[in-house]
Amino acid sequence: MKTLFTACCLALLTVCEFANAQSVEQKLTGMGLALVPPTKSAGNYVKAVRTGNLLFLAGHISTRADGSTMTGKLGKDQTIEQGYDAAKAATVSVLSTLKAELGDLNRIRRIVKVTGFVNSTPDFTDQPKVVNGCSDLLVALFGDKGKHARSAVGMVALPLNAAVEIEMIVEIE
Repeated sequence: MKTLFTACCLALLTVCEFANAQSVEQKLTGMGLALVPPTKSAGNYVKAVRTGNLLFLAGHISTRADGSTMTGKLGKDQTIEQGYDAAKAATVSVLSTLKAELGDLNRIRRIVKVTGFVNSTPDFTDQPKVVNGCSDLLVALFGDKGKHARSAVGMVALPLNAAVEIEMIVEIE
């Protein structure tokens, strides 16, 4: 019995090591998601600024892989589930910028802070459930390194009527 238990533990460790050995991009692909070339800044700002080992990322709106914007107001035009997906899409956009800046997403040491802006009606109060789309994706991709401090706030409007905008602070190697 002890040998069977040991064998099972070793097999589980091997599976965990394989999962941990996968690159962030391989995990994204396994989830059916893909990085896209980052768009140019829409104004007089840059998408990322590095100071020391921290990378501050500008807000990225919820865009689909084809470049179209996921639009609408939570509490009126969008369900929580649609907002959750919009937060995931905005996070993929941020990750695309990170890839362009770093060359390799595995250089990310820690997701430090996420701020999620949710285009919502005045009576909508489930912004945290929407921004969970970002947080859940980051933890799935980075494990404990993806756990972060977070704010989820409602906004009267976002650029291009986007449903969600995500900005981050990331510690890099």
